[in-house]
Parts: sequence; C-alpha cells; structure tokens
Amino acid sequence: MHAGTMIRSLNVLIPTCARPAALAVTLTSLCAQTYPDFNVIISDQTENGDPLLANEVQAAARLLALHGHQVGTHKHLPRRGIAEQRQFLLEQANSYYVLYLDDDVILEPDLIQRLMQAMGEEQCGFVGSAPIGLSCREEERPGQQSIEFWEGPVRPERVMPDSPAWQRYHLHSAANILHLQRRLDIRPRHQRKYHVAWIGACVLYDAKKLHECGGFRFWQDLPADHCGEEVFVQNRLLERYGGCGIIPSGCYHQELPTTIADRSANAFQLLHERPRDGRIDVVIAVPAGELIDKITILEIKAGKMKDPAKLAHVKDELKQLQQVRDRRLPSSGRLDQL
Repeated sequence: MHAGTMIRSLNVLIPTCARPAALAVTLTSLCAQTYPDFNVIISDQTENGDPLLANEVQAAARLLALHGHQVGTHKHLPRRGIAEQRQFLLEQANSYYVLYLDDDVILEPDLIQRLMQAMGEEQCGFVGSAPIGLSCREEERPGQQSIEFWEGPVRPERVMPDSPAWQRYHLHSAANILHLQRRLDIRPRHQRKYHVAWIGACVLYDAKKLHECGGFRFWQDLPADHCGEEVFVQNRLLERYGGCGIIPSGCYHQELPTTIADRSANAFQLLHERPRDGRIDVVIAVPAGELIDKITILEIKAGKMKDPAKLAHVKDELKQLQQVRDRRLPSSGRLDQL
C-alpha cells in the first residue's frame, strides 16, 4: 500500500504497534467519513510479525482506496519512542493539516468534517476530540465535568501544572464528555469549542504551526520509553497559537491496554522548561502603552510596505507582539479602542 503523490488538505497519521484488529476497526471508521479530502499514513513498529499484512487491515485499506483515500504504510524500526514515531509520520505528510489518530479509536462519520470546520473557523494550533470510554457510560463523575467554553475566538493561553487550567484534563477521563454533551444537549450541528490543557488520541494540527513549534524533534532528548509527548507539543502550541476541544466528541476509545508499558519518563516534565526551538528566551518588561504603540507602528508599516521580504519580517514581528498582547493584557473597552 502506498500513499502516492496526490496532495490532499489532510493527512491522517496513525502510529501503530502489534494491534491489527484495533487498527482495522479504526481504519473502517475512516471509510464512512463525510469529509472527502484526506489520505492516510500508517507507521508500524511491531518487532515480531507484520500486522499491516493482516487480512482485516488489508481489507479496510482497500475499502479506503475504493473511496478515494490513498493509504501509505511504513515499517519503521528500530523503536525509539512514540515522539520519534510521531515525528517520522509528520515528515511523511504533505498536507496543510495532519490528524494524529491512535490505532484504537472509532470515529463518528462526521467527526473529521467537524474538526476541519473548527480549524477553519479558528486557525489555531490544534483542535481535538477527546475519546470516550463507553465502558463508563453509566458512571457519572460530576466532579470531573467542569467545562469552560470559548465565547470568542480561540486565543493563545499559558497552561502550566501549577495553574487551575491544568485541571481541565479531568474532563477527558472515562465518559465525562458523553455525560456532559447529553446533559447540555449539544448536538453536532451546533458543536462548541472549549478550553483544554491537552487532548489525546484524536487531534488535528495545523501542519505549518506544528513545524514552527519544532514538531516532535525533541525525541532525541528523551529515553526510548516515554509518554507525554503530545502534552508537551500542545502546550507549546497553546502558548503561541491557541488550541481547543470540540463537543460533542464523536471519538470512542476501544479501551485496549497501552502499548507503552513504562510511562515513568514524562516528556512534559522533562522538557517544559527548555528554551523553545533551541533559542534562549529573553524577557524584557515594557509598559503596556509602549507595547500597543509598537503594534500600531508595525500595523501602519505593514499597510504601506511593498518589499515582500521586508513585509514578511514586519508581519512576523507584528504577529509575535500581538500574541504577547493577547496573552498578557486583559481585554477592555479602552484597550479595544486603541
């Protein structure tokens, strides 16, 4: 199976290891997606055997191809950890957006369409759909069902372990999302976006923004057995571009045992204080008025500048200062008038 050279708006990236049946179920759920413009790339790290040749996987891949979705497969060894596996997949992609899927999820037919819709509306770093564990569908956990909706555009935000925002992750446990979307009567046609600390299993990324934040290249700084790689990446994207979850979810976990048995090395805990992209962050305190003046000057320059190279530099500087403003200055009527 080969992905070919056809460029699509979306590549679905699936890391897998020794799970042919679960992978086949995941691929089958992709066959019924209402969003048409995607291909699939699978990277397998099974050391003994080849689940990509299993009849159930081959059948699902052929059905995807019949529906116009090319499926590319790679046998990627030796195993160097899940972050390296994700980076390898990212390097195979040639699309504007990438959807990382775990190999043990089931998607509602409209889910990719809804993820792409939310991304188109927000142009943020990532949009995710938290997986629901249906074995817990009768288990209510009201203490874990707090949700904070985005009432305006998704904006950059800083979420750290010592902040209340970090506790948002509880919402994604068990079947909390299912109970909440039913109680609030939120339907797919009127989906809502909410604040997250991170999301796993089904996450759509803007590929360019993911690359700009370094992707998963930090894998070389981690032991082969680790976890938390998406927490680290999404934390970077949240701070620079913002990110969100969508409800209702539409993603369901097959609830298989993890293939990462040793989870003692957490990527976020090991790396989150490291300078971004290998650069040293220099922080200089300036008055709010001076920041607004600088932004205004750059906006004027951007409107008048003709040289493409200089304009790109000005726009980049303007974007960075606007992100600082959005993160550090509280919104107010007076500020909006400036």
